[in-house]
Amino acid sequence: MNDANASPALYLQQVVRSYKQGEDSLDILRGVDLALWAGQSVALIAPSGAGKSTLLHVAGLLEQPNGGEVFVGDAPTSHMEDSERTAIRRLEIGFVYQFHHLLPEFTAIENVMLPQMIRGLTRPEARKRGSELLEFLGLGHRLTHRPSELSGGEQQRVAIARAVANGPRVLLADEPTGNLDPKTADHVFGVLTQLVRASGLAALVATHNMDLASRMDRRVSLRDGLIVELD
Repeated sequence: MNDANASPALYLQQVVRSYKQGEDSLDILRGVDLALWAGQSVALIAPSGAGKSTLLHVAGLLEQPNGGEVFVGDAPTSHMEDSERTAIRRLEIGFVYQFHHLLPEFTAIENVMLPQMIRGLTRPEARKRGSELLEFLGLGHRLTHRPSELSGGEQQRVAIARAVANGPRVLLADEPTGNLDPKTADHVFGVLTQLVRASGLAALVATHNMDLASRMDRRVSLRDGLIVELD
């Protein structure tokens, strides 16, 4: 899967994350090591409260670790200015959440165009790439529909297209099929993994769905604040 000479798309090295609770410290991540490689899908399976969301937030540069380092490509990020971290989040990292968070007043294609236009693409360039992505995800006939006119599975596929619209290195997903019925979840998961392989993304997907996790390239868990590789 990975080239021995290539760097991981995302590398968490001895990452520590804790929170103050009065006089006490709540240690969530206790020295996490995790490498994600281009074109690889990794399932993150752990019980509620184990720290999955914290791990995703730190990996996505939404939270600063208390120790260790987060590399995006070869770039260490822990000592970057907020503006630099924001730029990396915008260009290098895509996020998909359990709820789609689409802008209700905009159409499907407009929701996918917006992050590209914020990046600096022209409207025609953003429309072309957005249309190609939605077509790839089976939504070519739904470009001009607003979120309220789309099914749950269609909304989540638009959210996936929006997350990868700027061609990020890394896709982080937090229970992306958690609100969907099993058949729809299966379909959305299928197009997500197809997109990862086709685009060379590295994807870390937190999920409770063991059937979906079994179809990913790797499975990891969080135990006592550390990453454990699963069979």
